[in-house]
Amino acid sequence: MPIESADSRRFRRLRWSIFAILILAYMTVYFHRMAPGVVAADLMASFQTSGAALGSLAAMYYYIYTAMQIPAGVLADTLGTRVGVALGCLVAGAGSILFGVAETFDAAATGRFLVGLGVSVVFVGLMRSNTQWFSERSYGAISGLTLLLGNIGSILAAGPLAVLLVAASWRHVFVGIGILSVLIALLTALFVRSRPEDAGLPSVRELEGLPAHPARHRHWLHDLRGVFATRAVWPSFFMMFGVTGSLFAFAGLWGVPLMRDGFGLARTEASLYTTAALTGFALGCFVMGWLSDHLGRRKPVIVGASGLSVLVWLALILLPWGPGWSGLTLYALLGFAAGGFVVGYAAAKEVVPPGVAGMAIALVNTGLFLGAAILQPAFGWTLDLTWDGALVDGVRQYALSDYRHGLWLSSGFALLGLAAALFVRETRCRNLTTACASSMTEAVSGKLDGVQASARRP
Repeated sequence: MPIESADSRRFRRLRWSIFAILILAYMTVYFHRMAPGVVAADLMASFQTSGAALGSLAAMYYYIYTAMQIPAGVLADTLGTRVGVALGCLVAGAGSILFGVAETFDAAATGRFLVGLGVSVVFVGLMRSNTQWFSERSYGAISGLTLLLGNIGSILAAGPLAVLLVAASWRHVFVGIGILSVLIALLTALFVRSRPEDAGLPSVRELEGLPAHPARHRHWLHDLRGVFATRAVWPSFFMMFGVTGSLFAFAGLWGVPLMRDGFGLARTEASLYTTAALTGFALGCFVMGWLSDHLGRRKPVIVGASGLSVLVWLALILLPWGPGWSGLTLYALLGFAAGGFVVGYAAAKEVVPPGVAGMAIALVNTGLFLGAAILQPAFGWTLDLTWDGALVDGVRQYALSDYRHGLWLSSGFALLGLAAALFVRETRCRNLTTACASSMTEAVSGKLDGVQASARRP
């Protein structure tokens, strides 16, 4: 129903305030995710680890993050974004502080585990909040904007972090980001509202003159089973597993060491390449999300981006590239192509009832982090297989040929993602469950009108 202009202004102001707080939380998620790639040498020196062990330490974040995605979706659909994100940021802050002060590998792994546990609920909560505060017609674009802004955290965790490490230790950085996470938890608890109705406002659909989506009535376990049983959700899961999981594993840990060991660059110079990849990823998310809404299609964007990802991985293996524009271009294209994954969230939520959108988003997001969790240590394992024993200041030095083995593995993951993308169901940017219900209602209404008209005829 229509609302007064004062309420409309309040709605917009509250919507963007909530979005800003949650985006700030999401930026810290990306920072935690990507920072180990820049401090890889420091971690190997501090804890005397091999490539595989370092990969396992970094991937500890992904292990718990992956396991928590389904619970995060249930939490977002039941208790709401406010509760989930506030608790998550508090736990992540404690974990980051522990990681920063850790003196042993086990303590660092515990801190990394707590960080992954805490931040695991932030993205799903944010995307669920977007379904409540923004129109379905603009969900692709707002998802792209979400990833664009969130990736500022990953960009800060690349080049800017490398510059900061000249003046501060990696330990101080992680303690500082932990304190920031605790402050964000407080802001979330005070100012975020999970739904417009929680602030005494109509829903987005009601503002558009449409009936509100029906509330969930079944136990969440029944709804979760229904999401798992929806075959149309799974292609997005495996697309993210291969395409985006391979990017996160590479940019989050091995992209900087490749440039350092393979081409002799200093850490600050090498980090520019992962900065290029993450900048390309951020722009790719925004462009792909906008393009999908503009075309009114999901599948062509997902398939095209996945195909480009496979080509770029092969280019990194087969083409004669190196430091400079060729390397920066390939890194940036790798990130840009992976940005097409953002459309997968829209495609997934549009094949399930709106009341379980958080669970669908969480399920496909699980694929992304499962891929990264598997590939990050596997990439390091391939390096160790052909390592010639070279050490520099106690840190293993790998050859460019060693890294090519990991790149082949990454390209295989991306190819799997492309194959899955071919099975994504086209939704034409609308929820298929409500569209079908509306069509059935119209058909029944039409038949009743016909019967009534026949009955009135003499």
